[in-house]
Amino acid sequence: MGRDRGRGGTAGAVAGIAAARTGARVLVIEAQGSLGGTGTNAWVTPLMRNVSGGENLNRGLTEEIKARMRERSDGAIDPGGNDNWFNPEGLKFVLDDLLHEASGEILFHTQVVAPLLQADQITALVVHNKGGLQALRARVFIDATGDADVAAGAGVPCHGGDEHGLHQAMSLRFTLAGVDTVRLCDFLNASGQHQASADFLHFWMVWDRRSSLEPLFRRAVEQGVLLERDGDYFQAFSVPGRPRELSFNCPRIRPDLHDGADPWQLSAAQVDGRQAIMRLTAFCRTFLPGCEEAFVGVVAPMVGVRETRRIQGDYTLSVADILDCTKFEDSICRNHYPVDIHSVKGGAKLLHERDGEAPYFAPDAWHEIPYRCILPQGVQNLLVPGRAASSTFEAQSSIRVQQNCHSMGEAAGIAAAWAARRHDGQVRDVNVRALQDELRQRGGLV
Repeated sequence: MGRDRGRGGTAGAVAGIAAARTGARVLVIEAQGSLGGTGTNAWVTPLMRNVSGGENLNRGLTEEIKARMRERSDGAIDPGGNDNWFNPEGLKFVLDDLLHEASGEILFHTQVVAPLLQADQITALVVHNKGGLQALRARVFIDATGDADVAAGAGVPCHGGDEHGLHQAMSLRFTLAGVDTVRLCDFLNASGQHQASADFLHFWMVWDRRSSLEPLFRRAVEQGVLLERDGDYFQAFSVPGRPRELSFNCPRIRPDLHDGADPWQLSAAQVDGRQAIMRLTAFCRTFLPGCEEAFVGVVAPMVGVRETRRIQGDYTLSVADILDCTKFEDSICRNHYPVDIHSVKGGAKLLHERDGEAPYFAPDAWHEIPYRCILPQGVQNLLVPGRAASSTFEAQSSIRVQQNCHSMGEAAGIAAAWAARRHDGQVRDVNVRALQDELRQRGGLV
């Protein structure tokens, strides 16, 4: 059987597991030292909910991962039934186990340099690691870099940013440990941000969004503790398995650093993020009861990037597809997550904050993501699941969340294994109806 090669990020780790379970020889190439990408190395926790009518839309391997996390006490379900709380450090172990149990191989600390092509097919990836430059061959490749690095190198047409070339804001996530979460919970409840439990804290502040914490932020800016832009987006969550520790979905990187595919901007973002973390830590110690003795527990080793390149695929998902709840014959994923644009100009644009007449606004609504969105134009043996899938800037902000990346990755893994074994690597020759049946047998909702 032909070998399938992929990257080990949010979509890639799941794709590798799914392909290996389907019988392919799988090698996952990962630039960092652990699988999981955004969910582990960028510390993006918890998973954002993707529900319709109160039911999770992403199942299959996503549900299996969450169940294993709960078995380790690194995942949890809150009193409201949200099962998306998880510990990123625990996720590293779960993904290792799932890939190894399926007999998949992993090559950590390895960077893709360039794909080698013959006509319209990739024949090998040139990679670099401690062994130097190597060419790794396969019949099918999965680009789950999130930035479409392999696809772009193979000449696939790509787009990036909005109509002005501006990408979504980047973040560098961190944690505060040593927090008295009971005192903090009492304070938040008293201030108007209701908390179900000290074990499941979630609090936030965005300028001019009527957050109860805004007066504290304003005072901190006046006193020089924070910069004005530190209040553009502030959010924190509890972390299962890490008592007295909070994970922050911030700081936001300064507006001129927004392209995560630019190595200079990405490097500067690390420094800017760490400087902002020190300001936010000082704010929490000074203004939030229970945080007086808190200290930085984790700084994510990887900047959180929401959007860079998006491939031009056989179909481009649009906001109209989301609002109209479009269904596709070649569906591989259901989605009802909102259009969620973190603008570098400040604030966030979320469609679920507005009412409307479109089908999208019904509580039991959902649209589908077609297989064609992960088929890059111009290359016949490559799949691109995850946030780089073919979509407009606005639509990408809805489908980019981790659980959708899992679902796209699972479909890509199965399809890659079948293409390698049955179709000489031609991913467009995969029987999509059979793929859908296989996803359903594995617990998927398609």
